[in-house]
Amino acid sequence: MGPRRRARRRGLVAGAAVGAAVGHHAANKANEQAAQEADYQAEPQQSAMAQQLQELEGLKNQGIITQDEFDAKKQQILGL
Repeated sequence: MGPRRRARRRGLVAGAAVGAAVGHHAANKANEQAAQEADYQAEPQQSAMAQQLQELEGLKNQGIITQDEFDAKKQQILGL
């Protein structure tokens, strides 16, 4: 193999390594962004669940529903 060919081959190998590193960084960045979006979307769901549970507790405190009904509905809201 001549010197030019070896240099070209080294350049291709180095280029592939750099490309892989850049691809890995981009994948990490994309995963991080997806996690942040999931957190952002989870907040309204948690807020809605908390409000439902508060309303449900109010119904229980007023005697409109029983403790057993409260517990069953709570399990349903929490997805347990």
